[in-house]
Amino acid sequence: MSSKPSDLPPPTPRLPESDKQDSVVLERRTQKTKPPQMFQVVMLNDDYTPMEFVVRVLQEFFSKDREAATQIMLKIHLDGKGVCGVYTKDVAATKVDQVREAAHKDGHPLQCLYEPID
Repeated sequence: MSSKPSDLPPPTPRLPESDKQDSVVLERRTQKTKPPQMFQVVMLNDDYTPMEFVVRVLQEFFSKDREAATQIMLKIHLDGKGVCGVYTKDVAATKVDQVREAAHKDGHPLQCLYEPID
């Protein structure tokens, strides 16, 4: 009986005897990555920055609608500070810089900082 070459299984590669003994098999291990540390951006109350400026900053830099921005501004006013948002460290630092620059440009002493979330 005759077989076609395509019906035959492919040949199994053979290693020389010396290679068989020196071979090492590596297993890929899946690494578990932790989520990045998150930081909250906080604005502090002062007696000089107008409430309307704080609302505008919250809308512009934190994408809050007017109602949410007003609620955060009132929390800052009444409690002395308020959380504007939670971000990775780089984004939080950028938001703080944007707020400080806008406040400085308009001549307001508004303080903004970021702190890690435990």
